[in-house]
Amino acid sequence: THTTRCNHATGTDREYVEEAIKAGMKVLGFSDHCPWDFPDSDYVAGLRMTPAQMDDYFDSILSLRKEYEKDITIYVGFEAEYLPPLMERQEKLYADYPVDYLILGQHNFGYDKGLVGWAGDPNVGDSELLTYINLCIEGMKSGKYKYLCHPDLLNYPYKDEHNEELYYKEYKRLLEYMKEADYPIELNMNGLVGGRHYPCDRFFRIAQEVGNKVIIGCDAHYPELLSNKDAAEHALEYASRYDLEIVNYLPGLGPKN
Repeated sequence: THTTRCNHATGTDREYVEEAIKAGMKVLGFSDHCPWDFPDSDYVAGLRMTPAQMDDYFDSILSLRKEYEKDITIYVGFEAEYLPPLMERQEKLYADYPVDYLILGQHNFGYDKGLVGWAGDPNVGDSELLTYINLCIEGMKSGKYKYLCHPDLLNYPYKDEHNEELYYKEYKRLLEYMKEADYPIELNMNGLVGGRHYPCDRFFRIAQEVGNKVIIGCDAHYPELLSNKDAAEHALEYASRYDLEIVNYLPGLGPKN
């Protein structure tokens, strides 16, 4: 789940916890968008917390973890991109914080005095597809991330046979790596209920062929999504449609009570 610190979510940290408990969840993971330490000091990325907010983020979630420890197990980490020129700076940012986990959410294609591109742009072409797939594979190979968030975020629309063949070839390459390395891919519930272009059927047809494991990620940007039983059932039905094995808990991040 996210928090208001990312500038595109609503609700208090406590409300997310209480909605998760109401839904009967045993584990809740906070993974707000990770801040960056940009080398260009005047550049600010708007859809994520700033480094100055990290203390408050961890103080708040760790306090709630202790307060609700008899009701639910809470983990705290980040959803982050893999951008090689910035990785060392980012790792130094969170090195002294009790980060339980990272998940890879590849929203951008690079950095050049600012974040480059947006994977959800419907005008992405062949070069962006190749860059996206390469970054996802390189990122997961780094061993830093537990799974790949909304891998079908890349909005690469059907145009012709070449387009479709390249999509199939590159996404199959990614999905075969994910299976070989035993990493799950995310079925994004927020996208499903929000009517977005993901989850994407043509992506999950390839996942079905490869035989990937899937984790259902709430990706909650508002507390009520956590207790939305219709949304959860819809996500389970979607995974079942493609015969995908569901991972309930990540290694080392299961319930403690």
